[in-house]
Amino acid sequence: MMARTKKGRRSYSAGEWGRNRVRVFPDPRTGMIQVQWLEDGRRLTRSLRHRDWDRAKRQADKIAAGLAEAVAAKAAETEPEPLTLGTLFEIYGEEVTPTKAKGTRRYDRRAMGMFLRFFGKRRKAATLSQRDWDRFIRARRAGRTGRSGKPAADRTIQQDLKLLLAILNWAAKSRDEEGRLLLESNPLRGLRAPSEKNPTRVLLTQAEYEALLRVAGEVDWRFRVALVLAHETGHRIGSIRQLRWSDIDMDVRTIRWRGEHEKTGYGHRTPMTAMARAVLNEARRHNPGIGDAPVMPAPKDPFSPMSRSLARDWWKKAEKRASLDPEHGRGWHSLRRKFASDLMDLPLKVLCELGGWKTAQTVLQCYQRPDEDRLRKALEEYRGVVSGSNLHT
Repeated sequence: MMARTKKGRRSYSAGEWGRNRVRVFPDPRTGMIQVQWLEDGRRLTRSLRHRDWDRAKRQADKIAAGLAEAVAAKAAETEPEPLTLGTLFEIYGEEVTPTKAKGTRRYDRRAMGMFLRFFGKRRKAATLSQRDWDRFIRARRAGRTGRSGKPAADRTIQQDLKLLLAILNWAAKSRDEEGRLLLESNPLRGLRAPSEKNPTRVLLTQAEYEALLRVAGEVDWRFRVALVLAHETGHRIGSIRQLRWSDIDMDVRTIRWRGEHEKTGYGHRTPMTAMARAVLNEARRHNPGIGDAPVMPAPKDPFSPMSRSLARDWWKKAEKRASLDPEHGRGWHSLRRKFASDLMDLPLKVLCELGGWKTAQTVLQCYQRPDEDRLRKALEEYRGVVSGSNLHT
């Protein structure tokens, strides 16, 4: 509280400008003391109905104090509670996560639970910093964040932090019912996540595929169908195993890939090859379902698709039967890399549409890898062109 007496005309002021300023002064005509203050931007003046100057100053102090309390109470009513990670993740989980593919929804819930255990539900989102970022990376590498207690690789940590950044970016662009941003800015913006220098990206060879194909029927008819479809379509096993008969159009020879089963959320259709059509006819003989019945049902539940774990176990079983030496990184995804490399001569836009890739950059960086024969052929063609041009000079 502040008070001062103006020189010249007798007056007394209490409070602060723009907040709770109150001024008292005598009416020059009657001598009665007046009090003046601002309310909702309007200047109001009232008579105190007496001429006692000391009493008027005490009243000015009291009125200013009351105005200060009112201003503080109003600010408390309008000022939103600081956004906690618990609240932010709850909002994101209700509004954004449901729009993603099924597998991504599971990952979102699992990762957000991990962040809440590590940082705390009541942690204010705006207070996250470089120290928290580095602390999480160290703990994740040491296996102190997940329920399993297993250390995480840099690629996994990168994926986790990518989600955290996405959530914070979303909050910095989204507003509440009062039109206020949920978060003024992303406090972790610009920080770099760890990345693997030489990630393992195994590409299944043609010889390995043929070896698996020879023993596929001995493992299970569903495994054979999934193996051929993975090779012929280039799609992820998560999308393949969840195919329904309503997604298969034998007349126009197309396969519908539902967005909820795609990692990118991109729903699309692709033509089927003769081999894919033949193996789907095999599946029809084993499992003559219709409509939304799964093409490759679980062995003990004809209404549910085969599980991811079963597809993984069958792959390992087929490797043993085919006498393939174990290799880290060889699995269903290595077929996706084979598809991208086999069709390397296609325009990238066409290849992305066929395999369901979101960007051509992803294909170039992570999937395509020319083999020795392709490199040798390209070099021989180049040498032939150069030699031919030299002969004409």
